[in-house]
Amino acid sequence: MEQIYTIPVNEAFDASRADHTCGCPMCTLYRKLEENELDLILGASMMEPDVRIQTNKEGFCRTHYDMMFVRKNRLGMALTLESHLKELQGDLKSGFIGSLLQGADAKPAKRIKALESSCYVCRRIDFHFQHMAQTVIYLYDTVEEFREKLAAQPYFCLPHYRLLLERGDARLGKKRMAEFTEAIGRVQSTYLASLTEDISWFCKKFDYRYDAEPWKNSKDSVERAIKFLRADLHGTAYPDKK
Repeated sequence: MEQIYTIPVNEAFDASRADHTCGCPMCTLYRKLEENELDLILGASMMEPDVRIQTNKEGFCRTHYDMMFVRKNRLGMALTLESHLKELQGDLKSGFIGSLLQGADAKPAKRIKALESSCYVCRRIDFHFQHMAQTVIYLYDTVEEFREKLAAQPYFCLPHYRLLLERGDARLGKKRMAEFTEAIGRVQSTYLASLTEDISWFCKKFDYRYDAEPWKNSKDSVERAIKFLRADLHGTAYPDKK
């Protein structure tokens, strides 16, 4: 399975190695998957019966509803919503009858609760993204050139750093895992030290004593810190300043 994802993984890691403003390569992979899924759901997949069955069942999270809405395909979105709402009518209308017969009817509440925690796009992204994370470990374990590529990354955001450590621990032997932990940890510690220095300088620039000093590399340090701590997904509203 991992071999299927080697091309996009290598492309993302190549891009971040060549241009550090690309940031975490795993975030790049996630955004690419997300764009592909949104294109499909409002395009070729929209009218496929098996897809419609799943979108009726799962719906979408608020984030992906918003992202679909701004893609300016309101007809496509409306057709998906029409089918989803019609199915919900049948799922929810038993509530009043059930309350008359035997008190509160749990069926509508269960259906809504399930819907609140499900999203067709999130599930599809997660399926592919988990395999991409496994592919990173597979390539690190089997391809020497990729080990050099990983060591040259700008950083990994903390959520994806954790994910890679977990995937590595599940696949790699003790010796290789120790090497992987050291290699990716070196990337992280170097970036964290630099980021902390930039944030500290940003804070100092608000002290009048540093007013005449240059900003150095600190102007976008707040945005970069947020991306490092919480990942850079969904096309954030504050892209890195060039």
